[in-house]
Amino acid sequence: QSWSRGMSYCLQSESHLDTGPIYVRENGKLHVVNPGAGGVQNVTPKTRPFSLFSRSFSVELCMNREDDRARRQRTDHFIFTYTKEGNLRYSAKSLFSLVLGYISDNVDHIDSLIGFPEQIAEKLFSAAEARQKFTEPVTGLRALQKFTEAYGSLVLFSLCLRNRYLVISEKLEEIKSFRELTCLDLSCCKLGDEHELLEHLTKEALSSVKRLLLKDNSLSDAGLRRMTAPVRVLKKGLENLLVLDLSCNPKITDVGIGYLLSFKKLNCLDISGTGLKDVNAVIKRLQMQIGLVHSKVPLKEFDHSNCKTEGWAEQTVLQWEQAVMEAMKPQDNLRSRTAALRFYGKTHRIEEVVKCTLVEPETKASGNLQFYKEKVQNCHLPLKKEVAGSHELKNNKKRALAEHERERTSKQKHLCLSVEDWDLLNTY
Repeated sequence: QSWSRGMSYCLQSESHLDTGPIYVRENGKLHVVNPGAGGVQNVTPKTRPFSLFSRSFSVELCMNREDDRARRQRTDHFIFTYTKEGNLRYSAKSLFSLVLGYISDNVDHIDSLIGFPEQIAEKLFSAAEARQKFTEPVTGLRALQKFTEAYGSLVLFSLCLRNRYLVISEKLEEIKSFRELTCLDLSCCKLGDEHELLEHLTKEALSSVKRLLLKDNSLSDAGLRRMTAPVRVLKKGLENLLVLDLSCNPKITDVGIGYLLSFKKLNCLDISGTGLKDVNAVIKRLQMQIGLVHSKVPLKEFDHSNCKTEGWAEQTVLQWEQAVMEAMKPQDNLRSRTAALRFYGKTHRIEEVVKCTLVEPETKASGNLQFYKEKVQNCHLPLKKEVAGSHELKNNKKRALAEHERERTSKQKHLCLSVEDWDLLNTY
């Protein structure tokens, strides 16, 4: 009995937290220690709620995972949420999410995605894109090719690289992997006739291109000859081209325009700012051979507002652009040093590349040389005027038919044929 009292006193003095009732078995019976009374009582145990941990206690859930780069603790296998009461709760992720994350981490090891469901493939592409797998130099290209060869235009069907020459030079192989593009904007990139991307335009992978914008790219007649050779000789390549912009290329002459006559499906053409010598002869030639009519007003197909990057890889192209801009930032710190060297004459001044906006006055000075087919009404810019004109034509036709009907009925009223006249008419 004295032993139990001493034990209760020790428990009372050393315990600082409310740990609940403490039971002691003595002589085959269970006793509860009562700290208030300081003794042992033979009572039946009462169940009352008590806290296992203190209020300041916190727990962190994590799982160890061996990574190729380093061993690190990860908590992405759980989803943490707050309830309305402010309590933190967690739930395990689904097996599909875990498998999707694992495959996206190793997306470059996929053999093929041909025949794989499109809905799941889109989620897999988004998961790999969020991990920036397609920005990696070698593995990113290999992973992107697996998606493009299986899904084609779903990955990307419209690509706008206007004034983004650095992105083209850094990610040329990735850009060439895109298949079944319908719209491609390469304006203001100064590619020239010998660029590898212009040679790629003639391949069968881009035979689906219907809209091609090559404004201000330093093209000449030689470049147009190479670009149209597959169409002129083999009836392949850009045979489905509907809209072509070759404006602000002063080296293109009347000879180069002759190569464009092989595009029989062409509906809209812009050759403003080119080096044409006989403009009237070119206008008549385009109208006689491929049915293109000179437009007196600007066409909406060449305002560069409809061409945007669209598809699964839209954010991927944006990541490429951001990576290029990040790589260019350290060069800004050297401006003061180069300015000082130029001041002392130690370096030659290098003129900046002329932007596309500076070429606009040349286009205005040479005149607007945009062409369209009369049957195709989607190319005109003043759409409201066309709609109004079509309504006026319909109204004029209705009025003409009404007047004709009135004349016919009035003639029937005032015209009376005799029996002899009817017999004469029946003989014819």
